[in-house]
Amino acid sequence: MAKSATAKTWLRIVVWISVALIALIAVAYGLWQFSKSRDMQLFGTIVSRVETPEKVIALTFDDGPTQYLPDVLTLLKERNVKATFFVIGGDVEKNPDLARAILADGHELGNHTYTHSNMTLAGWDKVVSEVERTDAAIRAAGYTGKIHFRPPFGKKLVTLPLYLAQHDRITVTQDIEPDSSARLSADSGLMVDHVLNRARPGSIVLLHVMYKSRETSRQALPGIIDGLHERGYRFVTVSELLGSAAN
Repeated sequence: MAKSATAKTWLRIVVWISVALIALIAVAYGLWQFSKSRDMQLFGTIVSRVETPEKVIALTFDDGPTQYLPDVLTLLKERNVKATFFVIGGDVEKNPDLARAILADGHELGNHTYTHSNMTLAGWDKVVSEVERTDAAIRAAGYTGKIHFRPPFGKKLVTLPLYLAQHDRITVTQDIEPDSSARLSADSGLMVDHVLNRARPGSIVLLHVMYKSRETSRQALPGIIDGLHERGYRFVTVSELLGSAAN
């Protein structure tokens, strides 16, 4: 009887440990999913798309500025498109002339952290450094407008949203991101179709065009712009898009 009771006790312990582990895994998975949500965060305002009656689109680019920027700027100028560039502070400091070129063409600069670190579990000092050093680099380049923020990899959990909320900063994500998919990013035509099929008034499109590995995204850019123009869309900066929100 004693052996039977002991076995039952150990069985209960094993069951409770298993349940606790499963619960812990479920919570961790839920937090991981929440951390990369494009529409929800614990504090402050997050925007992936704006409700507006106007056929306007915000075209946004992440990272850089790098050597691939001039060709992108030329393309945007040829098509009379204004965009928002979420830049990396360290890259701005290395390439201040490129940051100034963005501004000279009438585009908007946004903050994408100083080192492009995953900010999910970043501590307070790390958040302050990443955001404020990038703000300083953007201001040094001559930008005077409101600086919106986009987290690297779309990741944020507690500290980053809290800091942004305390400083009245909007977290800008996106509702269309074709080159975040391995399948789409391998084919510029698929990327164009993806954007055109999903675009709605107030959409925010994200593209990565600043590195050698993003040649397909650069190839897709003309088709995306021309296709949206043909559908009657007008390109605006993120700040202009936020200002057009329906009341």
